[in-house]
Amino acid sequence: MNSLYKLTAWVAGHITVLVIVVSAFALLIPASFSWIGTSVITPLLGIVMFGMGLTLKPQDFKPVIMHPKEILVGEIAQFVVMPSIAWILCKVMNLPAELALGVILVGCCPGGTASNVICYLAKGDIALSVAMTAVSTLLAPVLTPALVLLLAGEEVNVNVMGMFMSIVQVVILPILLGFAFNHYARKITEQITPLLPLISTLAIATIIGIVISHNAENILNCSLTVALVVILHNTFGLSLGYGVGFLTGMNVPKRAAIAIEVGMQNSGLATSLAATHFAIYPMAAVPGAIFSAWHNFSGSIAAQVFRRLSTQKQMQE
Repeated sequence: MNSLYKLTAWVAGHITVLVIVVSAFALLIPASFSWIGTSVITPLLGIVMFGMGLTLKPQDFKPVIMHPKEILVGEIAQFVVMPSIAWILCKVMNLPAELALGVILVGCCPGGTASNVICYLAKGDIALSVAMTAVSTLLAPVLTPALVLLLAGEEVNVNVMGMFMSIVQVVILPILLGFAFNHYARKITEQITPLLPLISTLAIATIIGIVISHNAENILNCSLTVALVVILHNTFGLSLGYGVGFLTGMNVPKRAAIAIEVGMQNSGLATSLAATHFAIYPMAAVPGAIFSAWHNFSGSIAAQVFRRLSTQKQMQE
């Protein structure tokens, strides 16, 4: 069992490398993942969400009650900054409707599951990060479909109720089940929890591999503009998230938490929604796949930057 725990720690510490390797294999050798059907994406995402639920306890929601201002600022930034940046970049870069839909889907999704790990590495406020992820996820069934309809509804047919039900089934329900399991079967959860980083990382990497392999030709045919839009989207999200924390008078760990939560989206959910509700637009899944690969890489770099800022601040004090 100890060797399994060591493997988990190694995988969690090398998530960026793993994602890059999987992305390269899926893109250059599509057969390595294309044998796995896209229908597997939704269950895999459900497993990740269930794992997130297992890590949540009632006291994790205490920051929401004790410091509602910070959560409110963070959620406004989450659901205003990223969707707005996505829409602006799509217009400025003149992306085709199909690709623009994919970028907007990413922008309208809640914070990503890897954000809490990156926040920990960045010496950010983990309580705030966990609370923001939980709250944005709970808000997603309503806000994500509504924002996609607002920003992309004129160009594509958006099934708001269908997206609402998908997010409830794929995200909310597994989290609630994990939360309940953690409460009523604590001893079993304590044995499983150390392995969650391994399970979640492999599930996310597999989702990325599936999406990229099934869209390898489309991705290779895409211009570098799409990759540039994804990189700018993530970079602006991280920067503006930190700026929002600075302007509202938060300390460095809280700024780091908000920056990471805003900049790192649940792109796995975006690809799942694209595959489920926008199958007639196959390219809509491409931005989510690229974002999944990129934001783990950029997040690890951001963690180092924020960690240094936090350390410098502590030394000054």
